[in-house]
Amino acid sequence: MMHSEVKVNEIRAAVDAEMKQVVDDCIPGEYGGMRPLLAYHLGWEGEGAGVEAQGKRVRPTLVCLCAAAAGGNWKLALPAAAAVELIHNFSLVHDDIQDQSPLRRGRQTVWVKWGTPQAINAGDLLFTLAFSALGRLRAQFSSEMVLEAQQVLQTTCIYLTGGQYLDLAYESQRTLPAEAYWPMIGGKTAALLACCAELGALTALAGAEQRRKFHEFGQKLGMAFQVQDDWLGIWGDAARTGKSTASDLVSGKKTLPVVFALQKRAAFAERWLRGPLEPQEVAQMARLLEEEGARHFTEETADRLTQEAMHALEQTGGDVDGTRALLHLAETLLRREN
Repeated sequence: MMHSEVKVNEIRAAVDAEMKQVVDDCIPGEYGGMRPLLAYHLGWEGEGAGVEAQGKRVRPTLVCLCAAAAGGNWKLALPAAAAVELIHNFSLVHDDIQDQSPLRRGRQTVWVKWGTPQAINAGDLLFTLAFSALGRLRAQFSSEMVLEAQQVLQTTCIYLTGGQYLDLAYESQRTLPAEAYWPMIGGKTAALLACCAELGALTALAGAEQRRKFHEFGQKLGMAFQVQDDWLGIWGDAARTGKSTASDLVSGKKTLPVVFALQKRAAFAERWLRGPLEPQEVAQMARLLEEEGARHFTEETADRLTQEAMHALEQTGGDVDGTRALLHLAETLLRREN
């Protein structure tokens, strides 16, 4: 069955093989010194390399499963799957610099190991290689279809960087209207998942309406994923998430629970507006969020978005086994503890 562990592992291995081929084929020999930075960040080489260092490879798996659900051959979607994973990792390298994060997946980040200038350069290279990967679709598809795929990915990158712009801009604002939250997560998280689902359908040569429904599925899935991530950032088990539950509140992140509570203008908002929180205040502020209904609202919102994602998936009219595999992937993402 498509959703079996063996099949997902097969997809993951095939995606990494595709990315390695792109990296090896596209970096000229005289610039080979750049390869170790990419191989390290992608979890292939260096201390601590391996599955844990590589991440979950959710986005390329989504591409391949959507291709299968739309009636295509997931193996033909591998160039698109590699492309979105390279874009995702470009954003991670740059995010780590912007956030001054010393660790990712338990290892030193690229900027810590090689310095900020080389890390920026490595991120730029990952971005460029993504479009080289996508161009490999020409081996099996028409130039018109490949051009359309490139346009989908280019538009997504505008939304991805736009969402990151808002996330960074909001850090200096103590308050935020509720409606401002959705464009931020729609760009920084949901846009790429929507792109993955649509590219998968595109490689199956799906029609415009079916592609639109796959896009909607990915978008709602991405928004539910981010809302749950916001929940985990405050009430998750730090031992499981690998991230302190103090970090989002101390750094002033405008997560959904915070934005909700700011609209209440009660005790949480009163303290929040006085300035940055100290780590020792976090437990009390988390309790205030819960008492003021932010936890319940966040859980309800995640459930609603999940149901909307599942409804869009049902409307794709996709292959039964492929749709079942996507449901399994969605459940894994949205019921996670890290």
